[in-house]
Amino acid sequence: MSSLGKPPMSLDHARAKPHDRLAAALEEDLGAVGTLIRERMQSEAAPRIPAVTAHLIEAGGKRLRPMLVLAAARMMGYPGPYHVHLAAVVEFIHTATLLHDDVVDDSKQRRGRPTANLLWDNMSSVLVGDYLFARAFQLMVEARNLQVLGLLSDAAATIAEGEVLQLVAARDVSTTEATYLRIVRGKTAALFAAACQAGGVIAGAGADQEAALREYGDALGIAFQIVDDLLDIEGTEAIGKNRGDDLREGKLTLPVIRALAGAEAEEQAFWARLIGRGQVEDGDIERARDLMERHGALASTRAEAEMWVARAKAALDRLPEHPVRELLADIADYVVAREV
Repeated sequence: MSSLGKPPMSLDHARAKPHDRLAAALEEDLGAVGTLIRERMQSEAAPRIPAVTAHLIEAGGKRLRPMLVLAAARMMGYPGPYHVHLAAVVEFIHTATLLHDDVVDDSKQRRGRPTANLLWDNMSSVLVGDYLFARAFQLMVEARNLQVLGLLSDAAATIAEGEVLQLVAARDVSTTEATYLRIVRGKTAALFAAACQAGGVIAGAGADQEAALREYGDALGIAFQIVDDLLDIEGTEAIGKNRGDDLREGKLTLPVIRALAGAEAEEQAFWARLIGRGQVEDGDIERARDLMERHGALASTRAEAEMWVARAKAALDRLPEHPVRELLADIADYVVAREV
């Protein structure tokens, strides 16, 4: 069975999930990151900033991106202290992008809770996101490493490019898999890759090790986003948003692109109405899923995610043996086994 299926005892139901085991291994560092985040999200001049930030940061996310920074630094033997700063940077950048995304998508739910733009307003979400980006750059400077500053700055720009490309591609049923991959690499994988590489750079890793860390993060991020797209079709309410939201928003995800590739004339008309014109009728989400299943789009998308996981684990094989390396390999497997 595909690891995206639901065997009786999948990783998702294991007693200790890989990201929980990694968090336990990095417990002290994660505690320091949390303290730094709470300190730097404060604003005496604008109390709404910590209120909006706390609503999202404390909503129970996995903290996977900051853990990647800490894990890479740990593997490379870094004693500190600036890996903590860089982990906070990554979390601030991620949180800022989520605040902006929810405004762009007019989202009402994030991680199972009302979005900040719903509880406050769009202006607050955009401006608090801007504040967090500024805080992130202040923390980058404190790390006193120009290479790290460059790669994280590049990642921030790439994320914005990916989001704009997704906006342009929305409702365009001619979107190709190559464009989809550029979107995914931009909006998701760029920060995964930068997080892993930043941990290596601050630890003084060699060029080959840096490249391996970056390749691991890139492949992990691509797999993560592909699975997110699958969960929009196959997931439950546990994913923290309504099933089919991507379809309603006209996003051309990999399962849709592959279903379109084999669509007959009547099916093409359906996709043109649902995705191209945004006309959603009762039963459309279920029909869309059936069409994806009929054309093998869901199964091939699962296989694509698993291929990227294999690439991520192959990159890890080029790094020194370390208990954290084994945990990162388990994280890669968990990305395609997860249900939320």
